Amino acid sequence: MGYFGALDISASGLTAQRLRMDTILQNIANVSTTHTANGGPYRRKVTLFEERAEPGLFQGYLHSAYKGDNIGIGVRVARIFEDDAPFKLVYEPGHPDANADGYVSLPNVDVVTEMINMISASRSYEANVTSINTTKSLANKALEIGR
Repeated sequence: MGYFGALDISASGLTAQRLRMDTILQNIANVSTTHTANGGPYRRKVTLFEERAEPGLFQGYLHSAYKGDNIGIGVRVARIFEDDAPFKLVYEPGHPDANADGYVSLPNVDVVTEMINMISASRSYEANVTSINTTKSLANKALEIGR
């Protein structure tokens, strides 16, 4: 794998983790949303990652010409889905979204879980940035050898 392949893999990780962080932030922002356009409370969203199966055009030509070991080409977000965990019920008879018994369905978002996921996504993002910086440093050192 060359320098550009390493940069491409890290860049795909940056993109995926950024989308994951955006999804987590959306969950945290809607922690108290009891009424959405669908009529019910907000449902927590989760990102699902998978290996990127199709390389970019240039890398695809190189990869097919190489025909070597199975080299990973990055990660991508396969889909974003709604968590089907049950809603939290809170007794608030005066709330506009309360049912006949006085209970309000709150979103299935747990702020502590979301913060843990945010820290994980942030650390993964930092690891990909470090990988890019190391690759750039290696390329610079290789060019200095040629002087």
